[in-house]
Amino acid sequence: MSSEPSKKMKTVSTFTEGSVGGSDLDAATQRNLEAIDVCQIEIDNLNVKASEEILEIEQKFNQLRKPYFKKRSEIIKSINNFWFTAIMNHPDLCSIVDEREEECLQFLNRIEVEEFEDIKSGYQIDFHFDENPFFENAVLTKEFHLEPGSPKSQSTLIKWKDNNDLTKPSDKTGKSSRKRKLETKSFFGWFTDHVDPVSDDIAEVFKDDLWQNPLHFYLVPDIEEANGAENEEDSDLSGDEETQETEEQ
Repeated sequence: MSSEPSKKMKTVSTFTEGSVGGSDLDAATQRNLEAIDVCQIEIDNLNVKASEEILEIEQKFNQLRKPYFKKRSEIIKSINNFWFTAIMNHPDLCSIVDEREEECLQFLNRIEVEEFEDIKSGYQIDFHFDENPFFENAVLTKEFHLEPGSPKSQSTLIKWKDNNDLTKPSDKTGKSSRKRKLETKSFFGWFTDHVDPVSDDIAEVFKDDLWQNPLHFYLVPDIEEANGAENEEDSDLSGDEETQETEEQ
């Protein structure tokens, strides 16, 4: 919903006597146009108020969701490779994980997304890792500051262990052959990239998709298998009915 008055509408003061857009207008039409403009200003003012109240409601429910997110994270910790599995099952995120990163992401034990108090100003994504042979950090954080006019992102400096910097090319393995649907970069390539924080599709998928319902992506193969079994059963039933109809004829 727009928070700014419509730029397409003229203000009352812009209506000059007798002409708008080069067309002569009678006095009654002129008055009606001015009345329409007054209505439009009131509508735009209400749109601004609505945007402010919607923002307050979103902030309220963000706070209400927090204890459930925390409880969910604690339960997820007891399931081995939950986040790695959910990422690899995600149709977009799996395409940014190259072959070398797969081993590293199996040490990922928690993902958290936290929107800033003023949710319009940005958010951060935290990736928690068990001790691993790739880097020393326990938590890798990428922040997105989206204030108008000066958007930027920043991320934790990764303390890579010797010969295990996954942002550098490897002679042993090449890029994954999986088709990349979002951008031609790896997970850690994305994590360390700060070129365009406003249009970061990968971050938006983590925040608005995976984080909101990771269980869905963890269970994707089971769901597809169940749906396939149901479709097969429906097909069998349909075939039985056709056979029965043929025999009756």
